[in-house]
Amino acid sequence: MTPQNIIFVGAPVDSGKDRKGCIMGPDAYRTARLAETLTELGHSVTDLGNLTAEDTDIAEHDHLIALPQTVGWTRTLNKAAKDSAAQGLPIFLGGDHSLALGTVTGIADHAASINKPLFVLWLDAHSDFHTPQSTDSGNLHGTPTAYFTGRDGFDDFPPVTNPVPFENICMIGLRSVDPAEHEALADTDVQIADMRAIDEGGIRAPLADFLAKVEAADGLLHVSLDVDFLDPDIAPAVGTTVPGGATLREAHLVMEMLHDSARVTSLDLVELNPFMDERGKTASLMVDLTASLMGRR
Repeated sequence: MTPQNIIFVGAPVDSGKDRKGCIMGPDAYRTARLAETLTELGHSVTDLGNLTAEDTDIAEHDHLIALPQTVGWTRTLNKAAKDSAAQGLPIFLGGDHSLALGTVTGIADHAASINKPLFVLWLDAHSDFHTPQSTDSGNLHGTPTAYFTGRDGFDDFPPVTNPVPFENICMIGLRSVDPAEHEALADTDVQIADMRAIDEGGIRAPLADFLAKVEAADGLLHVSLDVDFLDPDIAPAVGTTVPGGATLREAHLVMEMLHDSARVTSLDLVELNPFMDERGKTASLMVDLTASLMGRR
């Protein structure tokens, strides 16, 4: 990969779920020397610091947790994503996964402005394909893929002007999908490689197929990396641990293949809860994976 102008956007989003702690995620990445690591690989790094959510006049909801704050974050991050994508390769330091409500829609708006298709690689134990109506928990970090693909039910959120087509999305690592999400996903062309498929056939083939599609379309590629994509034995600092995730080698292979593709134009690092970490182990692993994505061998 040629040297990149990398832009850190701190997104201490902690409104998407009940369990708190992701607010500390952006600073944990900084403490784990993410900027220094990427600079040593030859990239330039600009850190915009931590953003704050836009104020909204939306009322609190009796079921959806912290709806006004999450809508505010969506507005803030949509604009930040559009602005930063025009200047370099933004890395959004999260924060819980509800931040993707704003980051992906903002990147999609940028892609549309330069007449390029956007593809999204979703590395996660969960599909996050709930709508505000279908979520039992009320946790809005379970809704971003439904939102940025243009599903109905997000009346309080900004209208999605450039929804990401289902066929432009690949989800790898799924192993905890609710029945409502499962049923809704079955009607789409989202490419899915769940952990059973990975156990049976490996992680390389589905990713290679998806990257070939991105290449053929000359598309932009946004990667959304959730800590719970990884097995909790190697990455314990997440509030939604699901056993049986990607191994260290599988995760590095994904990152190395992404680097080789030279297609990644933006990245989310989400759901790191430093309060639950073991001496910074998970933050360091996420930094190592980002370094693999950005060219470390």
